[in-house]
Amino acid sequence: MGWLKRISRRMFGGNPLHEAAGAGRRSFAWLPSNPGAVAALTATQTELRTKSRDLVRRNAWANAALESYVANAIGTGIKPQSLVTDPALRERIQALWRDWTLDADAAGLTDFYGLQALACRAMLEGGEALIRIRYRRKEDGLAVALQLQVLEPEHLPVTLNTTAENGNVIRAGIEFDRLGRRVAYHLYRTHPEDGALAPMSGNGGMETARVDAGEILHLFRPLRPGQIRGEPWLARALVKLNELDQYDDAELVRKKTAAMFAGFITRLAPEDNLMGEGSADPNGVALAGLEPGTLQILEPGEDVKFSQPADVGASYAEFLRMQFRAVAAAMGVTYEQLTGDLTQVNYSSIRAGLLEFRRRCEALQHGVIVHQLCRPIWQAFIEQAVLEGALTLSGYARGGQTQRRAYLAVKWIPQGWQWVDPQKEFNAMLTAMRAGLLSRSEAISSFGYDAEDVDREIAADNARADALGLVFESDPRHDLGTAQAVPVSPDNPENP
Repeated sequence: MGWLKRISRRMFGGNPLHEAAGAGRRSFAWLPSNPGAVAALTATQTELRTKSRDLVRRNAWANAALESYVANAIGTGIKPQSLVTDPALRERIQALWRDWTLDADAAGLTDFYGLQALACRAMLEGGEALIRIRYRRKEDGLAVALQLQVLEPEHLPVTLNTTAENGNVIRAGIEFDRLGRRVAYHLYRTHPEDGALAPMSGNGGMETARVDAGEILHLFRPLRPGQIRGEPWLARALVKLNELDQYDDAELVRKKTAAMFAGFITRLAPEDNLMGEGSADPNGVALAGLEPGTLQILEPGEDVKFSQPADVGASYAEFLRMQFRAVAAAMGVTYEQLTGDLTQVNYSSIRAGLLEFRRRCEALQHGVIVHQLCRPIWQAFIEQAVLEGALTLSGYARGGQTQRRAYLAVKWIPQGWQWVDPQKEFNAMLTAMRAGLLSRSEAISSFGYDAEDVDREIAADNARADALGLVFESDPRHDLGTAQAVPVSPDNPENP
């Protein structure tokens, strides 16, 4: 490296091309390191995860940011819409999926969409989540003999770095073959921080079990090429948010202390009664009190001095606001979502903030949640349903990859966004549809619904309204008078 510095001095006169590359006074205390994607998290992941969990447990702002992300990214669930061309088969697949989602949780606490929210929150708080696919017996009575178990990342030991007996390398608990593909996960049988308190822990203790990679879904957001473990989403806000919490608590205590010590009375003759008829506490310290509206006349030689504690004044709120904006930027949410403070927003500002946040949510939905979680679960669901005969897909087993892809084709629809001013958004959507820039199906999907389901519901509602003689403002007959609203029936001779 010395020869590079010498060449640099000759070519550029000792001045670096980039200011940050210099070693002057301003960079003297800056001692950066550049570990690889694997080494960086191997060294720091446990500490980051521990602090992240601690902050979420006791800090309202950290918890609010995570709740906001989960509510916006998952909400009521990211739901599949099969793209099979046969309408009857597509409906059978969707009906079977709806039945299975109720039994998807191996713990029986929620449905599939609740598992999505649980896995997303585990990923945000701990940096990653593990979802194990548990195959069941047909006699268990499930719609499809398949269930899911969400595990925290502590089950995957980050310190397990060795070579397996088969020659594969194990890095941070993950086993890779010679081509760099994940072939297995080595998991603790129980949560390492639960120990004997874990239910059904058996004799597993701190032993690891090798689980085939086909049964494990590893949910995390990749930030660097070559990254194999996830980073908690609060990592960049941990220090600032923790110190901000301590500062706010200290300010509260200071205010409380200032309110408790109102005044101090001094006397020239300490043996005299305090303010005429004083009293003393068990330690002999003289005490006196004042009631509202009292005009107290002091004895000769007595004086009252009130405490004047330091006050941050009007800068307190602005200081917190600036710090919270920095924390919100580090956590990827808006200031309003982090604090709930809507005092300085208008329609344009809050909409601009929400649009940027929702772009991040969409990137999380499609690049992480759908790709790493939803897509492989849909494939496992279809394959298991075919194996046990719950679905009959002609040529699925013996057909080629193209045939299987046709059956596995699916569109995942996230929950729709609720806008600040729905009227303006609907008008913009109608304009785009009339201009041919947006399809009606895509417009319906943006609200989290299936266009085919909506069409069937509209048709059923219209048929029921006609049968009952109901005419609404959306019906063209509404402006023609009630005479046109008589239901058309073959049994009514006056309305052939």
